[in-house]
Amino acid sequence: MLYVPVSSFEEATGSQPTYQCCTFRGSVVALDSATGRQIWKTYTIPEAPHTTTQNVIGTQLYGPSGAAVWSAPTIDVERQALYVGTGNSYSNPPAETSDAILAFDLASGRMLWHRQVTLKDSYVSACYGADQTNCPEDHGPDSDFGQSPILVSLRSGQRVLVVGQKSGVVSALDPDREGNILWQTPIGKGGPLGGIMWGSAADKDRVYVANSDLRFLPDGTMSLDPAAGGGLFALDLSGGKISMQVPPVPCGDRSQCSPALSAAVTAIPGVVFSGGVSGYLRAYATADARLLWEVDTARDYPTVNGVSAHGGAMDGPGPTIVDGMLYVASGYAQWNGLAGNVLLAFEVRNP
Repeated sequence: MLYVPVSSFEEATGSQPTYQCCTFRGSVVALDSATGRQIWKTYTIPEAPHTTTQNVIGTQLYGPSGAAVWSAPTIDVERQALYVGTGNSYSNPPAETSDAILAFDLASGRMLWHRQVTLKDSYVSACYGADQTNCPEDHGPDSDFGQSPILVSLRSGQRVLVVGQKSGVVSALDPDREGNILWQTPIGKGGPLGGIMWGSAADKDRVYVANSDLRFLPDGTMSLDPAAGGGLFALDLSGGKISMQVPPVPCGDRSQCSPALSAAVTAIPGVVFSGGVSGYLRAYATADARLLWEVDTARDYPTVNGVSAHGGAMDGPGPTIVDGMLYVASGYAQWNGLAGNVLLAFEVRNP
């Protein structure tokens, strides 16, 4: 079986004053992996969108909408359940299942429970733009869950769902008690680009979380501040206490640079890897936050296929580690970071 999350770009297109915002609802689709046949599809918002009000220029608006699923579902074999994090609502009325962790039955897709973390978060990109015609009244902060919840069994035997949010808050939920919140710890300022974005990592004792804190300017554009944002954290899974912290690493005079850590982090026993908007990939010891290794990926590379390549900002997915090799993509320009087009492979160098 393949479990496929569904998101959309309507949060951006819905910002146009003439656009009838909004009718998209996030969903999860279960497909037969051999044939592609759909087994079930469940929307994150049970209620179908309907007409609501008109905006100031007379465009008909719809709702509820949004609650996209931006990341891979998490499978709970023990409870035969599937967990996802959802994004914000796109229009009013705000959905009770936006900015939430949802649990579905693996076999049928029936929603088992939901736990909303941020209430009344209706938002489209217009809310930070010059023309806010389609921005929902009393709009929210855009506090999506952009990453997958991590299911961990602690040494005590307790099970925990831990997940970071664009609000800058890490939350731990109890998957065996309908998502009751066990603890919450803020590590960043939060905002439309995080806070905490694409992925955290965990062992049996701690969760490792990267902080972005990239900011939009009042005119809706985004500026890369070479001295603000970032930081890498470890939190104790038992209670949420911050047990390790790596401060932001300033960019100096490098252009198109930020110390923000937006990309997903990756952990192996004793080491956590984090790539930054600065273009640097760094490895830290989980025991004491000591810097073990770093590489500046923002340079030219000779490639195995002869294509001219250059590294740049890192965002989105984190490093992949398998069979003693580390693979990472470098060059993510969407938020004004340094563009690039290279996949890098590193091997262990024996002393």
